[in-house]
Amino acid sequence: MTKVPRLHLLFDRALALVFIRALANGPEHQENVYLHVGTWSVPRWLLRVILFSGARSTTKLDRPLPFAGHCQAPRFIILPRPVAELSSVHDKPLKFSGDNAFHHELRRRVDAEFRRTGHGQRDSARMYLKAAIILGAFALTYATLVFFAPSGWQALLLSIVLGAATAGIGFNIMHDGGHQACSKHRWINGLMAMTLDMVGGSSYIWQWQHGRFHHTWVNIDGHDSDIDLGALARLSPRQPWRPWHRWQHFYLWLLYGATAIRWHLYGDFRDIITGTIGERPFTRPRGADLTAFVLGKLAFFTLAFGLPLVFHSIGAVVLFYTVTAAVAGLLLALVFQMAHLVEEAAFPVPHEGSMRIDTPWAIHQLETTVDFARGNRALGWLIGGMNFQVEHHLFPRISHVHYPTVSRVVESTCREFGVTYLEHRTFAAAIASHYRLLRQLGKPAVTAPTAPARVAELLP
Repeated sequence: MTKVPRLHLLFDRALALVFIRALANGPEHQENVYLHVGTWSVPRWLLRVILFSGARSTTKLDRPLPFAGHCQAPRFIILPRPVAELSSVHDKPLKFSGDNAFHHELRRRVDAEFRRTGHGQRDSARMYLKAAIILGAFALTYATLVFFAPSGWQALLLSIVLGAATAGIGFNIMHDGGHQACSKHRWINGLMAMTLDMVGGSSYIWQWQHGRFHHTWVNIDGHDSDIDLGALARLSPRQPWRPWHRWQHFYLWLLYGATAIRWHLYGDFRDIITGTIGERPFTRPRGADLTAFVLGKLAFFTLAFGLPLVFHSIGAVVLFYTVTAAVAGLLLALVFQMAHLVEEAAFPVPHEGSMRIDTPWAIHQLETTVDFARGNRALGWLIGGMNFQVEHHLFPRISHVHYPTVSRVVESTCREFGVTYLEHRTFAAAIASHYRLLRQLGKPAVTAPTAPARVAELLP
């Protein structure tokens, strides 16, 4: 057996452990694990741990898992599926088909409405003022928490407000910038998008996960990374059922609070190392993108831990970071889950034998997206128009301050073309529908449909 340097072995073990996602795939898939060829030596015990964990990734497949004492193989652990299956899923882009007359007419009417009002679709003064208010609130709250909070209970309240301000940056500033919806100037959009890096995420990874995978293939399992939580939850009828999913409508609300913490401390690093987001491979950042990723992480860790540790104990820093991140994660998850993971939204399935959805892209967006609380102007202001998710998905490059106007055009056009426009009247109704969907998907009776269908239609 080739002797492995101790430092090299420790590095191998630490890196490989990054790939472990607890029970990400069940034991029924463990006979078909494949590995990407690499040059790092990993001991047999660690390979067995990774195999048991069902670590998921989807880079190029080469050979089945060997069980030697040490092997020069697993640089990246691969999703447990046969080679032919993976290549058919990810090598060919999933396409939409059908008549696009509705989409063309809708776009024509929306453009005509902006010409009639004389407003630009981007570069709105209201948007810039709003961004200044939210960033100012974030900076003021952060400074007060780190430098001036005289007591624990005041620090706790400030941490909650800081978490809400962090979510506000994501809803209002970063989201528009990431979709090129803030300005016609790319550099302004880039700066707006990079506010996500400041608060712990990665605008580069977000662009792949949300801007490309999610927005193109909403609610399509294996393509929409936003509905993939591994074995922790079943968010699509096509995902495998686990016994603990019967309680997911209870425990997921707590896990939503860990969303931001996962991004900060694990998720982005895991995605960069493996070159995958969920099941889908993506291009790792290079050059300026990689520099921005590294600098963003350094800035965040300095703000979240470095600077506070100069003035406070490590226990206090960890406590109030956790509160801030939990509030931000919960708010972000609640708002975005209400748009797609509700009873009324469909979970389409590609046409059997081809990578095709027998629905036009715009109709697909309307079938899988649900608005909520459109009449609540205060809520809409706070969450960056994310209660108008239908409009956002159809016109992602229009600033969210215009969504109420766009929604009237979309609804009237849908009515004229006989297309269903999905909506919850209140935020509470959307939350209730999400709860019921989680409960329904937690039942083993809900199986994968053979055509686009809503979960309620699959129950006996």
